Amino acid sequence: MRKRALVLLVATMTLTGCASSVDGNSTPKSEPPQSQVVVQMTSAPPPTDAAQTVLDNMTTAQKVGQLLMVPLNLSDDVSVLDSVLGDGMATGILLLGNGWSKSHVSQVTQYARMHAIGQPTAFYIAVDQEGGQVQRLSGSGFSKIPSAVTQGTWTPQKLTDQATTWAQELKAAGVNLNLAPVADTVPSAMTRQNQPIGALQREFGSTPATVGQHAVAFIKGMTAGGIQSCVKHFPGLGRVSGNTDFTDVGVEDTTTTTTDAYLSAFKKSMSAKPAMVMISLATYGKIDAKNPAVFSSKVITSLLRGKLGWQGVVISDAMEGEAIKSVPVAQRGVNFIKAGGDIAIFSSLSDLQKAAAGIEKLMNSNSAFAAKVDAAVLRVLRAKAEAGLLH
Repeated sequence: MRKRALVLLVATMTLTGCASSVDGNSTPKSEPPQSQVVVQMTSAPPPTDAAQTVLDNMTTAQKVGQLLMVPLNLSDDVSVLDSVLGDGMATGILLLGNGWSKSHVSQVTQYARMHAIGQPTAFYIAVDQEGGQVQRLSGSGFSKIPSAVTQGTWTPQKLTDQATTWAQELKAAGVNLNLAPVADTVPSAMTRQNQPIGALQREFGSTPATVGQHAVAFIKGMTAGGIQSCVKHFPGLGRVSGNTDFTDVGVEDTTTTTTDAYLSAFKKSMSAKPAMVMISLATYGKIDAKNPAVFSSKVITSLLRGKLGWQGVVISDAMEGEAIKSVPVAQRGVNFIKAGGDIAIFSSLSDLQKAAAGIEKLMNSNSAFAAKVDAAVLRVLRAKAEAGLLH
């Protein structure tokens, strides 16, 4: 129970005597001195921040773990994650590849719950459930979701209603985070040559107004169905030709600026309060020509968090992408956090462990970096608190 503020009131008052007149009126012999009042107050304690409390009791290794998402391929036995999850080295599990059945996903979620016993938080169970060619969960218990191009022709209300159903299906399987929707705008003239988005029909439309409106509708549906969502791939992959996962050619955007109209689709999306924003691996020459967005403080801290005001979780695209192959694996997580990022996704367990070692090593020798880690972990824990994942 919150204690009430204590108030101490000390008052001293000196009054002179009064003489009665013959007509019954009273008049003071002299003017009384002013009352002297001393008030001392202690303020009530602030509301308890559950996320801060969890953070304060975490080990260094547990903090590092909250900033790394571990992969699980469809063909993997879930036991491959034993050492990683048992040591608290991951914030959650990302299911990779299309074709996951409800029973298979349920096995993973049950496994995750078992390993969360004794941990400060439960795990995220994350998927890319966009629709079309990117739908990880299918079969009995899951709707066949059309592509984003088709979803973009629906009214926003219809999309929200449908997304609510899709979210309920995910929740029933134990999933709690959908790395969707895509808020990239692909100009109509670039649809075929844009390999990461347009060629796969992952865009809601060819104008930021259409994309933003439908991304908001999708997020609202996910939220209504009990699933957290993630807008991607900031600041946009619609104007590159190469897919950053598979090539380092054609992955520089030479058009987008910090005031670009295409950013409005992301800004609109963020107004619907997704849990996360995903950063792309492309390079944006007119914003930061020296660093891919995922390693750029100009993109993450100055533009996304500063100019656009995003204060929630920032998550990376898969850190094994060919677009960033020149950066040593052990340095990738470090560079992302330095730039203002929070959760780094790795598609390889060995790479995740290398990244964890790199982050922990720098934390132990650099107090400024350790403070950045704490700030990132706190953002993740607050998102988890919203999802009911704090113990």
